Amino acid sequence: MTDSAAPPPTVDAQRLAAAVLRPAGIYSRVDVVAETGSTNADLAAAARAGQPVGQVLVADHQTAGRGRRDRGWSAAPGTSQAISVSWRPTRPDQWSWLSLVVGIAVADTARSVGVAAGLKWPNDVLVGGSTTAGIGRKIAGLLSERVDTAQGPVCILGIGLNTTATQDELPVPTATSLSLSGARGLDVTGVIADLLVRLEKLLLWWESQEQDDLLVDLYRNRCTTVGQRVRVDLGQTQLVGEAVRIDADGSLVVRADGHDHIVVAGDVVHLR
Repeated sequence: MTDSAAPPPTVDAQRLAAAVLRPAGIYSRVDVVAETGSTNADLAAAARAGQPVGQVLVADHQTAGRGRRDRGWSAAPGTSQAISVSWRPTRPDQWSWLSLVVGIAVADTARSVGVAAGLKWPNDVLVGGSTTAGIGRKIAGLLSERVDTAQGPVCILGIGLNTTATQDELPVPTATSLSLSGARGLDVTGVIADLLVRLEKLLLWWESQEQDDLLVDLYRNRCTTVGQRVRVDLGQTQLVGEAVRIDADGSLVVRADGHDHIVVAGDVVHLR
């Protein structure tokens, strides 16, 4: 997964492992690399090969990073980190919530270092401010993928987090980074450790719930999409209206032409 000529990773693997590996925790091992094709693809391959779940892989650079709908995801080496976790949920009927749970962990981690982050349903973490593409600048993207294995389905939870990128290093004009957004005392290893600890707590708490009302409240309190006029790309069609709520299964409800439309998946643009 690594190139012998690549610079050492930004993230301190020993510090990260010491911070997140614990008895009875969900993480089984932590690996940090300077470069790989895709952290999600690497952990998917490990899961298919029968390796234990709970693996964490962090990379400074991906040469074949992907977002939703197989879109490319790129960033200058060392300016953002790709983080993937393999996990086997016991609530497969509620897998639609997984990216939303990850989003809560990312947003709260950004807030903990002074960055006012919010969530754009379903897969983006934004920092406030107007852009030509809508409301907010993207600081992180999320991608959850199901992998079928001989031991049962596994979910790969992927995060691309812009940490130290300067204005000139941003992949697109509508992006931002923790450093550009005024993060206090930015320690990349510490930020990722905090993110993984928060994610573990949220996943274990979510698994223990019989009803998702509290989770809906957690997400809604961080969601910048609810209350916005939005355009949703549904593939063959588009839906324009007001995002009015998040349902118990994590779907977005958009009110258009006097009717409420339940959106399970789609690309959302916040309209001015």
